[in-house]
Amino acid sequence: MKRIEDYMALPYRMELVPDLDEGGYAVSYPDLPGCVSCGETLESAVRNGEDAKKAWLLAALEDGIDIPEPNQLEQYSGQFKLRIPKSLHRQLAEHSKREGISMNQYCLYLLTKFDAQYNM
Repeated sequence: MKRIEDYMALPYRMELVPDLDEGGYAVSYPDLPGCVSCGETLESAVRNGEDAKKAWLLAALEDGIDIPEPNQLEQYSGQFKLRIPKSLHRQLAEHSKREGISMNQYCLYLLTKFDAQYNM
């Protein structure tokens, strides 16, 4: 069994999301179900998130609950292939050209933007 210090040193991914209704930021750790917090500023949200992570881990250790290991990004290559209709390909190429960036960068922007909205 690991000690709290061992778990705190693991690279658990922290997600920070602006709270558009109340202001401030919501904090969560996707690998630690239910481990959430918030803060009025980014700095306070990160600090509160670290406190919440420690409290979550201590409670899990105390109750004998299995603590998941962090999801490692090394499992992902950062690449995937996607077949799209020719008309969409043309639209994306035209939009990216108008923005003065590569189509790859433009698609990354779109995916990031809509993924962030999906996770709110």
